[in-house]
Amino acid sequence: MAFVRLTGVTYLDPELVHDSYVLFTGADSVTRLIDLAGAVLHEWPYAGVPPRILDPALNDGLVGDVGVQLSASGDPRGGIYANGTIGQLDWAGERRWEWGAEAPDGVARQNHDWELLPNGNRLILVTVPRVVPTLGDSVVGDQGLYEVAPDGAIVWSWLAGDHLEEFGFSDEGWAALRETVARDPEDPWGYLEMNSAKSLGPNRWHDVDPDGVFAPDNIMISFRKANIVALIDRSTGSPVWQCGPYYTAQAGVQHQRISVHKVPRPLDQTSGQHNPHMIAPGLPGAGNILIFDNQGGAGYPSAAIGIYAGSRVLEIDPVTSEIVWQYTAEDSGQPPWAFFSSFVSNAQRLPNGNTLITEGMQGRLFQVTPGGAVVWEYHSPYEGYGVAGEPEVTQIRVPGVDRLSLTPLVYRSQAVPFEWTPLRPPTISLPHIDLRRRN
Repeated sequence: MAFVRLTGVTYLDPELVHDSYVLFTGADSVTRLIDLAGAVLHEWPYAGVPPRILDPALNDGLVGDVGVQLSASGDPRGGIYANGTIGQLDWAGERRWEWGAEAPDGVARQNHDWELLPNGNRLILVTVPRVVPTLGDSVVGDQGLYEVAPDGAIVWSWLAGDHLEEFGFSDEGWAALRETVARDPEDPWGYLEMNSAKSLGPNRWHDVDPDGVFAPDNIMISFRKANIVALIDRSTGSPVWQCGPYYTAQAGVQHQRISVHKVPRPLDQTSGQHNPHMIAPGLPGAGNILIFDNQGGAGYPSAAIGIYAGSRVLEIDPVTSEIVWQYTAEDSGQPPWAFFSSFVSNAQRLPNGNTLITEGMQGRLFQVTPGGAVVWEYHSPYEGYGVAGEPEVTQIRVPGVDRLSLTPLVYRSQAVPFEWTPLRPPTISLPHIDLRRRN
């Protein structure tokens, strides 16, 4: 019997949903803008890692511009080495800006994240193949950040390998990290797999304490393989706030099953997290940190995770280090494993207090209320063997598996305000849709 997977919009509650467009790159490496009814409104034949429609306020008032990957590097290692050039396209697909040839070795090797900054520069997460002395003599995929001016010049840089001693690894953690690197120095995803970087921007903590650690230009980063979320001081390069890699607050390895209502409580073990960022001013929860906690295998040494575990979305007060809101599948009346993505994925707070969640491994995008009700659900119909760039470079390689995997994987999605595109805002009311499977 053939497996049938539901695709498109499977649920929509027009009364409770926050209406917007949604942008994502499918596993076929095409970036699409859809409405909440699932109609494709526009597309670009490029992948984004991640794709992002630019805020016109940061883009000289221009609407509909998108950031994507424009060419592959040709590096057979793929993964974090695969990106050749990145850039900005207008609504018609014409190139406004491209960067990569200006990089130190002629290829961008951008991966996992980028940001258009208020000063017009771009913060770009990159890979730099080099020897990191604290890890041994082999060349490894070190990751870091470049700030790149519009003319392509790198005006600031930071590399993780220069700061490893500052992240609090235990002796056992150092041994596990070095053993991992020695076993596979050319790991195509990097020894830390740094998977996000976002400047804080204006925030209430800085308003109260201008000399504190939450300066708007400090940068929040994530090391997926090390279970670390850290805030990097732009002036020193050192972490000035951090959670992970280890936690003293423990509710046991079943901590994921604690009800959404039992907050605030101390932050406990995250594992393999993605896209930690500070919620922007004007949004519910502004100043708190939103994290997609994958609960996938990770850590030096490996963190304990639950047998019946699922993924979580956590909202954390950065001053008290307490969970003040969370979402798990059980908050929607489902078993915890019904919501699970061991890698990729993200979450985004919306103006009405809802949260857009990308359950990336499954290609599922959905929106939940603060109480955990699912009010929109979409399953990407676009399958492929890779998620960015040229197939021969970006085939999904799983360690120990010798076959390619056909997947609907979505790395991240973005809720896009109507006014950020040239399209007219919709005038037709959203329909009620319920096509979900019933037992």
